[in-house]
Amino acid sequence: MQVPLIRLQCGANSYDWGKRGQSSAAAKFAAATPADGFTIKDDKPYAELWMGTHPSNPSKDVQTQRTLLDLVQDNQALMGTEINERFGNKLPFLFKVLSIGKALSIQAHPNKRLAEQLHAKDSKNYPDDNHKPEMTIAITPFDGLCGFRPLAEISHFFSTVQALRKLVGEKAVDEFQSAVNGKETSEKKEDEETNKKALQKLFGVLMNSLKEDVEKASKELIAEAGKDGAEFAGNGGSSNDGQELADLVVRLDKQFPGDIGLFVLFFLNYVKLEVGEAMFLKADDIHAYLSGDIIECMAASDNVVRAGFTPKFKDVDTLITMLTYSYAPISEQKMDPVDYPYVTLNATAYSSGSEATLYDPPIEEFSVVKTDLKKKGAKATFEQIAGPSIFICTSGHGKISVGPTSEEVKPGHVYFVGATAEVVLESEDTEFTTFKAFCELHGKEDGKEKL
Repeated sequence: MQVPLIRLQCGANSYDWGKRGQSSAAAKFAAATPADGFTIKDDKPYAELWMGTHPSNPSKDVQTQRTLLDLVQDNQALMGTEINERFGNKLPFLFKVLSIGKALSIQAHPNKRLAEQLHAKDSKNYPDDNHKPEMTIAITPFDGLCGFRPLAEISHFFSTVQALRKLVGEKAVDEFQSAVNGKETSEKKEDEETNKKALQKLFGVLMNSLKEDVEKASKELIAEAGKDGAEFAGNGGSSNDGQELADLVVRLDKQFPGDIGLFVLFFLNYVKLEVGEAMFLKADDIHAYLSGDIIECMAASDNVVRAGFTPKFKDVDTLITMLTYSYAPISEQKMDPVDYPYVTLNATAYSSGSEATLYDPPIEEFSVVKTDLKKKGAKATFEQIAGPSIFICTSGHGKISVGPTSEEVKPGHVYFVGATAEVVLESEDTEFTTFKAFCELHGKEDGKEKL
């Protein structure tokens, strides 16, 4: 039987938005267990490290060079019976490290039904038939655009940013403001439906603007931001100050001059995450990550519907149609992590303030535990769970043990752990941080299936 502790070799993807050379965490982590011929080039962008069984960039067993997908399908005990039955002998999540040097595309990921339709119609641009809810945990300071702002903020920008109002047109703005005025925060179902339809209509007008009109308006927008400074966008509104938004507009224009995304940002929440903060994005939620290094976990899919900040294929009509048009402050997308209850810390770990923190989104495919061991000799023993796990170390040195098998752990080392295995992490440093992605189908309400 396969030992349920497998060190993985994981590939790094080079996309233009990635951080370059040694500044990329994805590149440095990939170099910790390099594939044949992999070396970090200073002038090359490294965007993502993939950990999982997705065929676009499958992880491999370091020793045998067999893919993880091959291993778990050959020995189904590694995944657990219920996981295999539910997800077709494939890991249900894709675990990533993203190193973001400049804006990713304005995008959303389709729900399951839409993913099946898009894949059947256009398998080149939509390579699988799965949905892609995703969770982001910051490992360096991060910023991004995530979800539609509260309607009052959007209305405020259309009243105070002249280039935005001019691009969309007085008629469209007046119709939107008349429709939502006085009902922006109403919880009545009929008001919410009216608001969403009005938001969709206004967003659709913007997204269908002519390219030459967008380019002309963007020059006016940059001039407006430079002239107004702290007073830009009516002093910025309730969530962001004027200078912050002016600086953001100028920064994104340097990356994507004249792009429609410069105007989309006034529809979306601008969020900053500090290290350890997290947010969850449902399928059909619009977003664009802008900068930082993050741990990301998602359902095992590579489907993306794009509409701005990208040279890649854009599918504006699908994006406008698919979005939920839910509007809320970013505080409703940020997660509230809790202590993970199914780990035991030894005395050294406990006395040094070590901790294991659970990020548990409202879906069945994945959860993530961040473990910080803060003194040499600190240990964390994870109880058995009825599903698979993947661990990655992001800082410090230590050991990982399953039964009599023990392996060293350094930054960038990645390990797969099979179902029902007890796992022990031990620090050999003053700061040893790991992230564990895992799946189990029962007990999501309290974090664990009882074995």
